[in-house]
Amino acid sequence: MQDEKAGGVPIRTVKSFLSKIPSVITGADIVQWLMKSLNIEDPGEAIHFGSLISAQGYVFPISDHVLTLKDDGTFYRFQAPYFWPSNCWEPENTDYAIYLCKRTMQNKARLELADYEAENLARLQRAFARKWEFIFMQAEAQIKIDRKKDKTERKILDSQERAFWDVHRPVPGCVNTTEMDIRKCRRMKNPNNVKKSVYGISEDSQTHSPVHTVAQTAKKPAKDDLKKQITFLNIQLERHCLKMSKVAESKEPSQQRVRRWGFSFDEVLKDPAGREQFLKFLESEFSSENLRFWLAAEDLKKRPLQEVPDKVQEIWQEFFAPGAPSAINLDSHSYEITSQNVKDPGRYIFEDAQEHIYKLMKSDSYARFLRSNGYQELLQAKRKGKSLTGKRLTGLMQSS
Repeated sequence: MQDEKAGGVPIRTVKSFLSKIPSVITGADIVQWLMKSLNIEDPGEAIHFGSLISAQGYVFPISDHVLTLKDDGTFYRFQAPYFWPSNCWEPENTDYAIYLCKRTMQNKARLELADYEAENLARLQRAFARKWEFIFMQAEAQIKIDRKKDKTERKILDSQERAFWDVHRPVPGCVNTTEMDIRKCRRMKNPNNVKKSVYGISEDSQTHSPVHTVAQTAKKPAKDDLKKQITFLNIQLERHCLKMSKVAESKEPSQQRVRRWGFSFDEVLKDPAGREQFLKFLESEFSSENLRFWLAAEDLKKRPLQEVPDKVQEIWQEFFAPGAPSAINLDSHSYEITSQNVKDPGRYIFEDAQEHIYKLMKSDSYARFLRSNGYQELLQAKRKGKSLTGKRLTGLMQSS
């Protein structure tokens, strides 16, 4: 895909209002290339396939940090081979701390820390208090190297580095695709091609920093190997989601998990126990259809292609059709778009309606959920349980 001479996706520099955007491709270009090169007839299937590639960070959007593929003019960039999941050692928290520390040293609006990154940095600074001076020095040394580079090259490398961390420390609410066995599998097959640390010393070079080695090339896997790897990733992702859901169902949420639900609405949605509690709250307000629709639309995106048409009709009949048993509150614009999309069923046809319902729940129901008796009682119950445990331990220590 990256080899233009062999018919790959054309990489170009685009003129913007006051500057140029170097080395980009569009989502539409990727979708067209996938359909042509892999003989995919359905655009929806090509988008789904491209989203799997993007979820691993091999291509990434330059405007946001949600690793999915859109069939439009959204700009994407190819990831440097050094940062490929199949080549790179799992990053440590110290690597992440160095990266975030570097970002705070650069006076560029595009590199400002997001809220969740600022929270992570504060947490890491407390955890590594004794070695923070070393981390700070590492970040300073890398900044000095970065400043010697060409402005355009630095801009590209900054985006590639950030995309790497979008994979390994994803935005809250996004799937962490690195919690799978693909990296162990790659290390077992290629034990000599392993980097010990993102910002450390690699086995094949003891003088180059990651900024110097970003442009290193890796052996291109054969087409059959690529297909096997994609199949493997799909299976592992499905098993991982199933395993995590079973663990969540078998245990009561800890106090830390319950408190995290108050950080953001996405924390509630990505936690099975949080979704269950939020659904109970919505049921008490007679608006549970909002969350049930949102979950059904998410489930649709993971369905095999042959199941999509039936699932689309099922969702339409339950939430949209005249006289639907669980009709959701949509504005006329979103309803019209969805009505047209249903005529050509695909995995993503409910996205507009889903976004509308998401914003409705976030701005309205979520705030009331945090103030509800159910959530507050759950918080108090966890605190009381912790307090009682502490008293019992104190009593045991005194009696002994």
